[in-house]
Amino acid sequence: MNRSANLDVLLQARPPSPVREVRDDRFERHGVRLVLKRDDLVHPELPGNKWRKLAPNLRVAVAGGYPGLVTFGGAYSNHLRATAAAGRLLGMATVGVVRGDELAGRPLNDSLARCAADGMRLHFVSRSEYRRKAEHGMRAGLLAAAGAGDAYVIPEGGSNAPALSGCAELGRELRGAADVVAVACGTGGTLAGLAAGLGPDQRAVGVPVLAGGFLEAEIRSLQREAFGGPAGDWTLAEGFHHGGYARVPAELDDFAAGFEARHGVPVERVYVAKLLWALTELTAAGAFPRGTTLAAVVTGAPDPCPGPAPADPSR
Repeated sequence: MNRSANLDVLLQARPPSPVREVRDDRFERHGVRLVLKRDDLVHPELPGNKWRKLAPNLRVAVAGGYPGLVTFGGAYSNHLRATAAAGRLLGMATVGVVRGDELAGRPLNDSLARCAADGMRLHFVSRSEYRRKAEHGMRAGLLAAAGAGDAYVIPEGGSNAPALSGCAELGRELRGAADVVAVACGTGGTLAGLAAGLGPDQRAVGVPVLAGGFLEAEIRSLQREAFGGPAGDWTLAEGFHHGGYARVPAELDDFAAGFEARHGVPVERVYVAKLLWALTELTAAGAFPRGTTLAAVVTGAPDPCPGPAPADPSR
């Protein structure tokens, strides 16, 4: 089967991911109705926003006749794993430029081992080089050194103009389903596209999982690239990162386990747990008027590759 046929199978029409109401007194006592957009169920190997971002990029790569895919990420990057899986499903070569040359020659962690098992060739670079990867000359040198100079480039986290078009479809699926739609944010691409796809009477709330306060400018830049300017009504709810990316203190883990027990929904800890925690706190603080239907986007499933994850926004 050729790549175009593989792509047709991979991207075959799928029904919108389900929207499920959950009865939770922490919301109901404030007159807020909570629903979950189960985007973790959208694809078995490319769940949630990974599917939304990768699908349009894969179309571009196949249509353009690129020989392979290259992308960037840290040692525990979900995005690297999703790209590697997509390459395997398409029969397309993949290269992962991995932050941290000190990892070269060491045994691979579970996450990178999964990438390698799916056929991804891993190229380790120094952290200083990785920080400069967006610079034109530096990126060209990194790609050449990785032997991927002619590959289709997907940015760290998968957030670019094609990805935003896929995330805008998520917004369109939620039209009429909620007044406020909330999503956890890493690189900001999902929120940027989601907000553009919502209806004029809806607004989006992003919950950053990293400290730093840099996302607003990044989201505006992504929307200019994808849509020519600002799109949709969106805000950021800062202060719920729980110490930084991939930090899951015991209190947050207990909260996520309690939500799972109450509602039978698996809660991914790095993004989704922080989102649900934030919405619980914001609701208690009166951020949403009584009568609001609040949708929380479940962007992924619990990590199948356990292990301590360092700070890594490329997941």
